[in-house]
Amino acid sequence: MSEPSPSPVDPDVDLTVTAERVELHPSPIPVLAAVSVGGMLGAAARHGLGVAWPHTPAEFPWATLVVNVSGCLLIGVLMAVVTRVGSGRLLRPFLGVGVLGGYTTFSTYVVDIQQAVAAGRAGVGLLYLAATLVAALAAVWAGVGVTGRLIRRRTARRRGGQENR
Repeated sequence: MSEPSPSPVDPDVDLTVTAERVELHPSPIPVLAAVSVGGMLGAAARHGLGVAWPHTPAEFPWATLVVNVSGCLLIGVLMAVVTRVGSGRLLRPFLGVGVLGGYTTFSTYVVDIQQAVAAGRAGVGLLYLAATLVAALAAVWAGVGVTGRLIRRRTARRRGGQENR
């Protein structure tokens, strides 16, 4: 019986292994620029959603929930692509660290919970705490799983098409 394939792992998780940080060579400046520009774009998108979908401390913070869950889904998709297909030097820093790092906002998540509790809406705060945790983890899992299956299917079709030529 074969073991299931491991979940994708970000190639630079172990920062002590220089060979796994290839995007930093020969200079980290392009990476820092990519992260900065991506972060501005992600933060602007998050801010726009917050302005378009405001809430009071006593209300459920739907905008922040949608931002964090959609960001987790996209992080799952990105990690599946990066680990199964590969990427250029700046794709992961720009999209993963920059855009999605600036877009998602777990600090606002915690502040929203605190404000709901302070407004006498502990039930809303607890519901939001649990809903975000469960939905965010499910979104990452779904992003990695669905994207991985699509990549495998696409790869299998390409191999099949080349064999039939």
